[in-house]
Amino acid sequence: MKLKLVDSSNRFDDKTDQSCEYHIAGVVVYARIEALARVKQALAALPGAQVHGSSAEGRIVLTLEADRSSHVADQLHAAQSIPDVVSIALVYQHHEHADSLNEEIPDETDSSRVH
Repeated sequence: MKLKLVDSSNRFDDKTDQSCEYHIAGVVVYARIEALARVKQALAALPGAQVHGSSAEGRIVLTLEADRSSHVADQLHAAQSIPDVVSIALVYQHHEHADSLNEEIPDETDSSRVH
């Protein structure tokens, strides 16, 4: 039996032009209070990023969306490199096949099943 070498540095990245996945990450960004407005503006300018809110203490709620996990990682690195970002905490990460986004979700009208 002959073993085939695998490039493990990119083993999770999709090599095609179009990915069949959808990735979303929930992130809390901690920024210096005096630079909060500028950091929020820089984060919102990142591709696939959306700022949802912030606190007076410098915490910013951010979501990142991409079609590959490596793109989410790139977004996280880009956010961390913004001046006056102190730290970033990945709070939530989810991915699924893009085809599942087109599936019909049945309407649950039976109130006895709602808790």
